[in-house]
Amino acid sequence: MLRKAIALAALGLALVAGQAAAASGHPEEPKQPAWSFEGPMGKFDKAQLQRGYKVYREVCAACHAMHLVSFRNLGQKGGPFYDAEFRNPNDNPYVKALAADIQVPDIDSETGDTIQRAATPADRFPSPFANEAAARGSNGGALPPDLSVIAKARTGGPDYLYSLLSGYHTPPAGLEVPPGQFYNPYMPGDLTAFWKGKGHAPAGGFIAMPPPLADGKVTFDDGAKSTVDQQAKDVAAFLYWAAEPKMEERKEFGLGAMIYLLLFSIILWFSYRKIWKNVGH
Repeated sequence: MLRKAIALAALGLALVAGQAAAASGHPEEPKQPAWSFEGPMGKFDKAQLQRGYKVYREVCAACHAMHLVSFRNLGQKGGPFYDAEFRNPNDNPYVKALAADIQVPDIDSETGDTIQRAATPADRFPSPFANEAAARGSNGGALPPDLSVIAKARTGGPDYLYSLLSGYHTPPAGLEVPPGQFYNPYMPGDLTAFWKGKGHAPAGGFIAMPPPLADGKVTFDDGAKSTVDQQAKDVAAFLYWAAEPKMEERKEFGLGAMIYLLLFSIILWFSYRKIWKNVGH
């Protein structure tokens, strides 16, 4: 009797959990575009990374910091502005020019006053806000996340970022959107409490960030058509590079290690046959 009671209780809990899961909202599966860096031999598209950096700098950097990335990283091997002529990225003139366009806070060595100066390749990307309180105050209480490793921190990686940025939709009829929030089917959330329509609540959730991209918002230097889809794809690729800047070197090392192990195994096999060929087993 006790076992039967336990089994019935477990079944009841499972049914309740299943009903709660069915009632809760869920995001749509991210779109899966073809990325040049996919697979064991994949590499970053340098032109795409350059476009992605421009989208970040002209759009995303207004709210989001990248505290773990320095300007010199842009000129390192595998980076968007790598030039083999300048092995030291601090000497890369293009990286120097990009950094010099940005003002960063500093301290005057003579007076001790806070000043603004042109950045150098050694500087990290500056934060758009002085502190967390200022960031929240400028964004309706929401704290814009740091984007340094966002592509590795979010399930789906670049697929999720691309889908989120290009996936803002008009809210379906029957969905009450709170003030200061925006509907996005790729944003995790539970819309049950805000759904007044028929059937189940739609997929997705609310996000405090307004749609950041628009057709023609960024002009690409290589002449690529500046659509929302293109901007989203390029900045997602750039953010993935920022989260894993040594990806190409890691893949090259892995390929070399596999070749070495294969050759070593072949040599070991023939050595084994040679040594033991006249020995009875």
